[in-house]
Amino acid sequence: MTSSVHVFTSITANYLPKARVLAGSLKAVAPEASFHLLLSDDLPAGFDLAEEPFDSVITAAELPLANQSGWFFSHTVVELCTAVKGLGFEYIFDHFGADKVFFFDPDMVIFDRFDELVAALDSCSILLTPHQTEPETEDEAIMDNEMASLIFGVFNLGFLGVRNDAEGRRFSAWWRDRLLRYCHDDRPRGLFTDQKWVNLAPCFFDRIRVLRSPAFNVATWNISKRRASGSIADGITINGEPLGFYHFSGFDSGAQEIMLHKYGADSPVLFDLRNWYLDACEQQGQAALGTLPSRYAHYADGTPITLPERVLYRQRADLQAAFPDPFASDSDGGYRAWYLANAPVLTEADSTVRLDPAGPLADLLNDIGYCFAARSALVANPLKRALLRGAEWLLRAVARVAG
Repeated sequence: MTSSVHVFTSITANYLPKARVLAGSLKAVAPEASFHLLLSDDLPAGFDLAEEPFDSVITAAELPLANQSGWFFSHTVVELCTAVKGLGFEYIFDHFGADKVFFFDPDMVIFDRFDELVAALDSCSILLTPHQTEPETEDEAIMDNEMASLIFGVFNLGFLGVRNDAEGRRFSAWWRDRLLRYCHDDRPRGLFTDQKWVNLAPCFFDRIRVLRSPAFNVATWNISKRRASGSIADGITINGEPLGFYHFSGFDSGAQEIMLHKYGADSPVLFDLRNWYLDACEQQGQAALGTLPSRYAHYADGTPITLPERVLYRQRADLQAAFPDPFASDSDGGYRAWYLANAPVLTEADSTVRLDPAGPLADLLNDIGYCFAARSALVANPLKRALLRGAEWLLRAVARVAG
């Protein structure tokens, strides 16, 4: 292991406690590795890098992006933190001379075996973990887990390792370009941010290794086939192997706890692990930082940005040209004023809500907010329209807290 090994995660400021837990876990097992925080937000008050477990902070504004303001606006906060990941790999390769770069979602914790991930990139250029490594046998688990992989992507891009060689750079450049243009949660078009693109990677690239060990990227979508034993104090094993890293996805929304009860009853140590993670995040400032609003979640005057406003802007080059800074609150009201006056009437289909019981609470609240926004465009009564937009604003505010 050398300083040429680099790790990063991508967050907004409200995920800082989780990123601290992740970075601390890396430093515990690989203190010589460098950890970078990629931040699509403003740093919170009082942030002091010297007191943090991060070696550097890279802001999204530092990345080579044309028309940054318009590009940021075109993405939801979650989409934005995902869309910059490809640029993050390229930036760390170029600015830090990294030989091997790993990405971990902020809601992951590294417990052991990081040296195996580093060694794996000695014989490959791209390192992936699939959502599942064993076929399900029960219909309900097939629907919950295997069908989810068909919808959201075969590989979980909460983890990715790339080596700085010809094939690794060819992959990272391709993935970067796809994320720059198409990193959206647009399921009718077959898109789910960054993940589904990598379904194509084995078709396009050589030197790919898929990690099938049950001890890496353990999460509720695969614990039906992964039995956890041991204890936090003495070490946790997964199907008899020492735990590498665990993914606490869906933690804030409550989905993680629901699926843990459903599929983790035979692994009581995972409930201890959940409680440990809650406490670890609290110690890193979850109560104070977890509800921070994102800089890119609202207009310059503080008005929350709705999903329809973002979608229309990214679909129309004329609006991008007319409003190069759509966040701005100009004397004439800027893009938001234009949208309220000119947005197309939405259809009945646009004003329906898709319910995903296992999905994040924040997504559900945002979808309901989208429904209210659509309804407000369909009514003529100013009072009703104001009430619907007020309900939309409240739902999106709660979604920010829940997310």
